[in-house]
Amino acid sequence: MTFQETLIQILNRFSETHPVFLWFFFAFSNFAENVFPPWPGDTITVFGGFLVARNAASFGWLELITSTLAGNLSGAWVMYRFGQVFLYWVKEKEFPFKDSIYDEKSIEKTLSWFQKNSVLVVLFSRFSAGIRFFVSIVAGMVKMNPILFFGCFGAAVLLWCGSLIASGFYLGSHWEDVLGFLEIYNRIIIILIVLIVILFYWHRKQKVVKTN
Repeated sequence: MTFQETLIQILNRFSETHPVFLWFFFAFSNFAENVFPPWPGDTITVFGGFLVARNAASFGWLELITSTLAGNLSGAWVMYRFGQVFLYWVKEKEFPFKDSIYDEKSIEKTLSWFQKNSVLVVLFSRFSAGIRFFVSIVAGMVKMNPILFFGCFGAAVLLWCGSLIASGFYLGSHWEDVLGFLEIYNRIIIILIVLIVILFYWHRKQKVVKTN
C-alpha cells in the first residue's frame, strides 16, 4: 500500500466517524494541549481544517470551531483553578526543598508584572504552547478577573486556531498536490535512511579493518 493510499484510508475512516465523536475528539485534543503542552494539539487542529475541506457535509466549520473553543477554554479553566490552589498550597504548606524553589519576593515581583500586562500576555500567550500553559496558571495565581481572562483567551484562541484551521482547510482543498509532494518526500526520506545505514556499516567496517 502506497503512502497516498494509506492517507486516503485514514481520511475515509475519519469521514465515516460520527460527527459527535469527532467533536469530542477535537475538544479533548485542545483540552489536553492546555494541561499537557507536549500534546500535539496544534497539529491536530490543522488536521481538523483538512478534514473539513474533505468532508464538510458531516463535520463542518461550526463543529470544528466550537469544539476547538470549548476544549481550549475548559483546559484553561482547569489550569486557572490550579494556579489559585497551587499558590495557596505553596505559601501555607511545608515540604522538602521549599526554600530552593519558593522565593516569595521573586514570585511577588513576577505576579505584579503579570497584573500590569495581563491582557497583552494572555492574548499573545496562545501563540506558544509552553507559554500558554504557564499563563493560565499565573492568571489564577493573581486572581485575574475570570471574565477578562477567558474573554482574552477566547479571542486569542479564535485568532490562532482560526489561522491553523484555515491552513489545514487550504491543504485539504489542494490535497492532490500535497499528496504528490508527500509521496516524493517520503521516498527521499527512505533513500536517505538507507544511505545513512549503508554509510554507518561501511564506516564501522573500515574501523575494524584499520584496527586489525
